[in-house]
Parts: sequence; C-alpha cells; structure tokens
Amino acid sequence: MVLELKTKEAKIEYEIYRRLFAASTPPGDFDELVANATIDEKGQRHIPFMDYEISHNDMDAIIDAVMKEYKVKKSMRGVYKTRVYLGCSPKSKVEK
Repeated sequence: MVLELKTKEAKIEYEIYRRLFAASTPPGDFDELVANATIDEKGQRHIPFMDYEISHNDMDAIIDAVMKEYKVKKSMRGVYKTRVYLGCSPKSKVEK
C-alpha cells in the first residue's frame, strides 16, 4: 500500500521519515512500517516508532539535508523540525 501524498509538505516529511528510519538502529523501512501499521477506530495509523533509535546529530543532519534538497525556505525549517520531532520519528539519543 502506498499513501497518496498530495502536498509538497507531506512529501518532504515522508522523505525525512524514510531516511530517519533507514539510518536508525535497527534500520527500518518506513514504507513497510506504514503499510503494516495497525489502524485504530479513528482511522489513525500506529507505527512502532519507539522501537527505533537514532543519534540526535544524525537526525538533525538528515532533516537539514532533505530540507536543503527540497529548497525549503529557512524561515520554514523550524516548523518542519518541530513537526518531525513531535511526529512518528525514531527516538533520538544525545551522544556524549
């Protein structure tokens, strides 16, 4: 199953999630996670994102790279980061 991504914003966020899960421990395929997600009575998908972990630095680098590729205005980059951090991204760890 493939979700129909109608807006540029949705495509950017989805690409960020794909790369975050591919770089996480254990590596994950975001497309598979979405396809296999359980759906509750409200129609919301539940993805086991807390089963995956990525370093905070790697997470920021991936988000920044995708936003640069899609030419997201600098004034909007904070909005994307916040939406990804609060969304279904892998949990992040701060490296010492």
